[in-house]
Amino acid sequence: MAFGSSAPSSPDLVGRVLGGRYRLIAPLGGGASAAVFAAEDVVLRRQVAVKVLHPALAADEDFLRRFQTEARLAAALRHPNVLLVHDWGDDEGIPFLVTELLEGGSLKDLLDQGFRATPSQALQLGLEACRGLDHAHRRGLVHRDVKPANLLFDEDTRLRVADFGVARAIAAAGATEPLGAVLGTARYASPEQVEGRALDGRTDVYSLALVLVEAVTGEVPFAADTSAATLLARLERPLEPPEAVGPLADALRAAGRTDHEERVDAAGFGRMLKAAAAQLDRPAPLPLMRFDPAEHRPADAALTDPTALPQPYDADHEDQDDQGVVDRTGPLATVPLVPPADQAPPPVELEAPRPRKRRKGWLLLLLVLLLAVAALAAAAAVFQPWRPTVDVPVVVGLQRDEAVGRLRAAGLALRDGERVPSESVEAGGVVASRPRRQREGREVTVTLSDGPEPRTLPAVAGRPAADVKPELESQGLKVVESPADSATVPVGTVLSIEPPPGTRVPRGSSVALSVSAGPPARPIPPLAGKTFDEAVAALKAVDLTADRVNVFDDKVAAGRVIGSSPAPATPARAGAVVAVNVSKGPDLVTVPALSGRTPTAAQQALAAAGLGVRATYGPPAGQVFSSEPAAGAKVKRGTPVALYTK
Repeated sequence: MAFGSSAPSSPDLVGRVLGGRYRLIAPLGGGASAAVFAAEDVVLRRQVAVKVLHPALAADEDFLRRFQTEARLAAALRHPNVLLVHDWGDDEGIPFLVTELLEGGSLKDLLDQGFRATPSQALQLGLEACRGLDHAHRRGLVHRDVKPANLLFDEDTRLRVADFGVARAIAAAGATEPLGAVLGTARYASPEQVEGRALDGRTDVYSLALVLVEAVTGEVPFAADTSAATLLARLERPLEPPEAVGPLADALRAAGRTDHEERVDAAGFGRMLKAAAAQLDRPAPLPLMRFDPAEHRPADAALTDPTALPQPYDADHEDQDDQGVVDRTGPLATVPLVPPADQAPPPVELEAPRPRKRRKGWLLLLLVLLLAVAALAAAAAVFQPWRPTVDVPVVVGLQRDEAVGRLRAAGLALRDGERVPSESVEAGGVVASRPRRQREGREVTVTLSDGPEPRTLPAVAGRPAADVKPELESQGLKVVESPADSATVPVGTVLSIEPPPGTRVPRGSSVALSVSAGPPARPIPPLAGKTFDEAVAALKAVDLTADRVNVFDDKVAAGRVIGSSPAPATPARAGAVVAVNVSKGPDLVTVPALSGRTPTAAQQALAAAGLGVRATYGPPAGQVFSSEPAAGAKVKRGTPVALYTK
């Protein structure tokens, strides 16, 4: 389905119900790729956020196909530090993505208000971001656009990484941002993004390191007067953390190396940040703000006046975020995350108790006390508060039986959780565990791997095998090529794939490619006795090429074909080169003049001419006065000559 570029403006969308389900309440913000709205799910009666794609992207069919794929992958992410994707769809040419609605704003909101994080607060931000990124990286997803605007907070101040999938879909579809910008916000781009090289999870780690330095200092490292100068500086030197980051310097230095092969991954970055915690005080709470969409639902009359609402984003501003940037000049004013005491709801009045007889009152009180004691005893038996709390040992990457043993050694039990696909952990291995600390004797829930997610075989017929084979091998598939005759398909082009396109196969499966070898082979025609020109014409008639080779032959006249290589009747494919042996006649040499020479000198002269000595008649020490054949005679190479001496 093709989408036009004349999509409705953001204010026009307020009040619209997308997909017959999501009513857009108010704009939250926007950027180069999408506008974001607070919305209501009219089916489940819950508040959500809806990201409506930019019209330029909506018109790109390649991007839309990739966006649907990436939306499914992003929706599969389930982690406390990753924004939850609920749904995606298309409403009359308006593609959209539905996520949970967070009320705590973004890190960019805090920085715009002048907030500067302490090293302790930056450590907490980085550690939670690393957990979310590591969860996605283990499932093959790279964010590509980590920046303050994509680090959001929920009502419990937990950090969530947002906007997985859109940047990856833009890159995979070969598209550019609608404004022609560098993919990912240039202020936080990694060196490999600048150079256009292959990306992995360490790209996100580099961007996160820049974000944490900015959170502490208010300045992005390497910032220059122009974007080009900023990006060039990252190619020339690694990140050198400022003194203000304190004990976080070593971790940031490891995350900010120019060569991504030397850079730490998200899990390693998180471990280094955690190690620095021993040198820091407990972080103070973040001064988050809260957005309540229920307080900003526009009146019905306002829905007909687009000018009554603020524009959700300025497309000319490079660093606007795609979600969570609240326009504080319009109706979306924020309130503190914890409401003041004078705004708390009044206590509920209880109905006055009816008078009872004193004896019944005492009996009732006794019954309540007995029930309370029983409840406390039951709670103690279940929760066992006297048992110590221990650190849950690391079991990620272990097989289930190994994880059971390691947890048992720590006094804990294992509980099976969900099973998820994993590219890095073998089937049956542990992908994640929770909680991080637990009381002895209690259970630890583990997420187990189902192994790599099956691959869907693409349609590859008509593409060069030289391109298709490495593409399939990069997905962990084994490729076997088989040549096949084709009079119409160019040589080296894929004819078919087996299993057929659309089949889902496990990683490591073998895939057979049938590759065109050109027209069927035809037998080489007989060429002996023909002239070379006649041989050329005979080979050309069967799409073969002649290569002339001149040789001496005692039997075939000069200029006539002796034979060919390969021999006649040998099958050869179109375009093959056939060596045509053409006779030069017998190999004749001239008998040299030998008169006056000694027999030894005469023998040397004959050898130099390609002839031998048959016999010497006369004194052995005399001089040659004649030979047989005589001097000047034409004879075959190797002919013996008789010498006469006196």
